[in-house]
Amino acid sequence: MKQALTLTDAQLRQVIAFCATRKYALRDQTIVQVSFYAGLRAMEIAALRISDVYDQTGEVRSQFTLTADQTKGQVVRSVYVNRKLRRALEQYQPLVAQRNRNDALFATQLGTAFSANSMCQLFFKIYSDCGMQGASSHSGRRTFITKLANTGVNVRLLAALAGHRHISTTQRYIDVNDAQLARAVELI
Repeated sequence: MKQALTLTDAQLRQVIAFCATRKYALRDQTIVQVSFYAGLRAMEIAALRISDVYDQTGEVRSQFTLTADQTKGQVVRSVYVNRKLRRALEQYQPLVAQRNRNDALFATQLGTAFSANSMCQLFFKIYSDCGMQGASSHSGRRTFITKLANTGVNVRLLAALAGHRHISTTQRYIDVNDAQLARAVELI
């Protein structure tokens, strides 16, 4: 099975800029950023609740927990919110401030929760309309893991962040390119 495209920073900026032209611009930009900056799967993004991400006062949590029913492997895991994701979620917060805290974080145009499939379709539409051949709902997750690996983050930490039980699964996500290989040999 062909792996999802790993996006460059420039391609991510292109996707975010494209989302700004869409009807649900802020929602779509935030969904993409959750994918890239937290490494969540489409099904996990679809399963997020407002209360997962925002505390009682509406502040973005520094970390939140995905419950077993929200994850692919039915394994509880913590998600850590970095500065970029915090900024995106702070901008998104006014859109959910008046909604019930148990509602889905991201709502469809009908106001209902996304299913895992409809979230995948949203990603497909965004990437397709951007002209990103080979990009899918897994591109953000793959980019997240690859970028962390490129900074030297230990594969065990990567596996924990990704919610993988085996580091061999995590290793399959890491993209290798000529620039990385050239930098690696310069470390000697």
